[in-house]
Amino acid sequence: MSREAVFNEIEQMFGQVPSMFKRVPEATIDLEWNVFKSVHLAGGAIPNKYRELIGVAISAATKCWYCAYFYTEMAKLNGATAEEIEEAVHYVKSSAGWSAYVNGMQLNYDDFVKEVDEVCEHVKSSMVDV
Repeated sequence: MSREAVFNEIEQMFGQVPSMFKRVPEATIDLEWNVFKSVHLAGGAIPNKYRELIGVAISAATKCWYCAYFYTEMAKLNGATAEEIEEAVHYVKSSAGWSAYVNGMQLNYDDFVKEVDEVCEHVKSSMVDV
């Protein structure tokens, strides 16, 4: 699609063409818009609310203000509650902390993998079929 056609589609969907799209070069605007639609707007195996909550968590970890605002608002638009948003941020805070710790302590990766596999096997064997 031409830049004009892409912008018309964006405007129909969003009521305007956000500046982030206006900055995309002519040569890639069609590709970038199609990827954006596919990843952020189309349905998929992960429901949109949960994809946006993943975005909230990633933006918290990367400390991107733009992303944090975008994904938080998109999560709300897709039905996420304040509690779900807080939980996503808390989860990434914990994950990032443990990542820093195990990497900083330079744990043996093969031992770590073995332990995780053993933990998962133990939990699976403890689960009751319902």
